[in-house]
Amino acid sequence: MNYKDEFERENENNTQHPSDEASDVHDIKPEEYETKSQQGEEGERQSVFTTSEPESTVLEESEDDKSEERSQESTEERSEEPLQPTNRVELKNNSKNKKKKLKGFASMVAAGVVGSVLTLTILPYTDYMENFSNAGSQSNGIPIQNTNPEVNTVTAQPTSAKSSSSIADTVEHLSKTIVGIVNYQQRQSRSFYGSSTSQDVESGMGTGVIFQKKNDIAYIVTNNHVVEGATKLEVSLFNGEKVNAEVVGTDALTDLAVLKIDSKNVEATAQFGDSSTLRPGDEVYAIGNPLGLEFSRTVTQGIISAVNRSIDVSTSAGNWETNVIQTDAAINPGNSGGALINPEGLVIGINSLKIANSGVEGLGFAIPSNDLIPIVNQLIENGKVERPYLGIGLSDLTEVPQLYWENLPDSVKEGVMITAVEPNSAAGNGGLRAQDVIVSMNGTKIANASDLRKFLYSEVKIGDEIKFEVYRDGKLTSVNVKLAK
Repeated sequence: MNYKDEFERENENNTQHPSDEASDVHDIKPEEYETKSQQGEEGERQSVFTTSEPESTVLEESEDDKSEERSQESTEERSEEPLQPTNRVELKNNSKNKKKKLKGFASMVAAGVVGSVLTLTILPYTDYMENFSNAGSQSNGIPIQNTNPEVNTVTAQPTSAKSSSSIADTVEHLSKTIVGIVNYQQRQSRSFYGSSTSQDVESGMGTGVIFQKKNDIAYIVTNNHVVEGATKLEVSLFNGEKVNAEVVGTDALTDLAVLKIDSKNVEATAQFGDSSTLRPGDEVYAIGNPLGLEFSRTVTQGIISAVNRSIDVSTSAGNWETNVIQTDAAINPGNSGGALINPEGLVIGINSLKIANSGVEGLGFAIPSNDLIPIVNQLIENGKVERPYLGIGLSDLTEVPQLYWENLPDSVKEGVMITAVEPNSAAGNGGLRAQDVIVSMNGTKIANASDLRKFLYSEVKIGDEIKFEVYRDGKLTSVNVKLAK
């Protein structure tokens, strides 16, 4: 048999058994494949083929192919003619390897797609995202809650763009308790023909705070100077309703008043806070009606500038040293009687006055809630504040000409001179006389009339006995007086 016939026969056999060659790839043993692959790589670096037995170095053939190969070898030995090297098997093998790689890549892509679908389908029903979020928080340094009770940790609290503690929500609720108060006073007028008529004329405007609703009555606290002298009071509510108000009681010294209205249209009431806890720097808000109802329920912001300020105030009941809260929140005419609140929405003061001298800004004052609550309760219960009554006329010693000092020692520079004593009064029954100079009460120094009123109305009550130290005819003496209404 010549070389050509043998080569053609081999081609025919390879064409008739393609499946056998394909199966050879899957039948390779792992250890043989590794050795043969290494040999193949070396062969590629040197030449395509360096032996006359190319197929035996690449693949392990089937039994039929082996028998055929042995036949071919015997024929070759007889002919002793060398074969030309060929790369047919290697090219086919490379093509198969490429197909395997392509198939492997396609499988990997398919597996990735299936895995993504499963992840998106199952993940929402697991706690993986919660755990992942916690892990992310730890890595980013955000404080999270530690479950170890022995370790002090910082916890992150949830926040909201609109929470119940925001000042806007607080003001929105509290504004329903803020009312406008119009003071009408009667004015006489004469016609062209000489006849006189009277009519109620608006004489002032202020603010009030609804603080209690009981049955069909709602109570409003405001300043006394807002309602003083009124023949008619008109209250403007949050919903626009205007109703007439009745005075429950007033106290000129503390500049407080309580009104009552029908509670039918009242939507909310304010609560008082503890003013004793206030400190300079605390944030506060003033709500009122500056310049009238046109600017009703205006909100201004500020801080507590000082606490326990004493301001001398001239009232219709006399001079009085008022204890006030100082704030830089804007307070203007019409704000009187309005609420000074803390960020929690509690009323910690009633805006009362401001210093309005030229060049002065941010000096507003409010009556502390702890001072006004006892007054308000008494006004509701009795219609007035019941204080001890002495029955004397007073004048500061510094305002009395020295001609009337009655030989006072040179060391006495301050005190209160009695200008008159009512018969059958507590002072008259106790033995006080006109021109006595009071310098102390129960050991407390009295420098002026404000000191006397403050001690009388704050430190003692009706029925108490007070020891007065007075200078009479230039000599210091003591007088005991039992306080009465």
